[in-house]
Amino acid sequence: MTSVLAVELSYWQETGIRMLIGLAAVLLPAGTFVYVYLFKMMSFMQSRLGPMEAGPYGSMQLLAEVGKFFQKEDVIPERADRPVFKMAPFVVLVSTFLLVLVLPAGPDAYFVDLDVGIFFALAVSSISVIGILMAGWSSANKYSLLGSLRATGQLIAYELPLVLAVVGVVIQAGTLNMQQIVFAQADGEIFGWGGIGNPYILTQFVGFALFLIAVQAELTQPPFDMPVAESELVTGYLTEYSGMRFLMFFIGEFATAGVFSGIAAVLFLGGWWVPGLDSSSDWFNVLGPAVLFGKMMFVSFLIFWFRFTYPRFREDQLQKLAWKVLIPLALANIAVTAVLKVAV
Repeated sequence: MTSVLAVELSYWQETGIRMLIGLAAVLLPAGTFVYVYLFKMMSFMQSRLGPMEAGPYGSMQLLAEVGKFFQKEDVIPERADRPVFKMAPFVVLVSTFLLVLVLPAGPDAYFVDLDVGIFFALAVSSISVIGILMAGWSSANKYSLLGSLRATGQLIAYELPLVLAVVGVVIQAGTLNMQQIVFAQADGEIFGWGGIGNPYILTQFVGFALFLIAVQAELTQPPFDMPVAESELVTGYLTEYSGMRFLMFFIGEFATAGVFSGIAAVLFLGGWWVPGLDSSSDWFNVLGPAVLFGKMMFVSFLIFWFRFTYPRFREDQLQKLAWKVLIPLALANIAVTAVLKVAV
């Protein structure tokens, strides 16, 4: 951080700046996704305009929605476990903020540069399961409990294809460091030609597809929204939440979609790097965040496109897809990648 700013900062100043940047890195993509995809893209796909009254082209509707949640009463069920009920949204958000830490946005633009960065990201992504269980159990509501149990079973099942989809990239790059994975794609070659490097989406397109499907399930979005099925469970583990606590779950969903899109962009699309340009250029410390955000928008477009297109799976179909299709495909992708890595 000090090398980028070219000034000497104290530990607390540097920590404060990192916290502000981290907060922006979580909230800005979440707000952008809500407006671009939930308010506008879904509306156009359904042949309607979406919000148009609050601000130019409805651009202030998001602020109006947030203001509405601020004004709502924070209701806690009489028989709820109050400390656990209150803590659950924060546990879910902590998972998202920890994921942001390992996302590189430039050669020197990162929070932490961990040698096991992708391992750390996959580990902390599971923390949200604990928050969902806490929310369902503490609500003293059978629909909430059933929804949280469904969510837990679903998230555990789809953690496996999510992790296995990443293994192919790790084998090809030879590192768990997310920054080094970007450099491996920038400095790589395709059949001896390095004009555009080697973006792993070209060689790991199966892993990319598996990763997106698993992320869709991790977000409990359609067609994997059984844990919050409105027609059956009245939004599941969110049934008893209102006001700011409901808003925190809502923010967590879209912020996590943004972070997972960023991870996919780093693993398969080269992250902050642009094919054909020198990856060691200092200009990427300035342009890198914009490049990464553009790739995040592309990946998230695919995620929300599937969300607005496909109908909900039954619970048995959801589990069969994970255990009988995605996991065998991921294992086959790992085997082929390992063989080609040794042979080539």
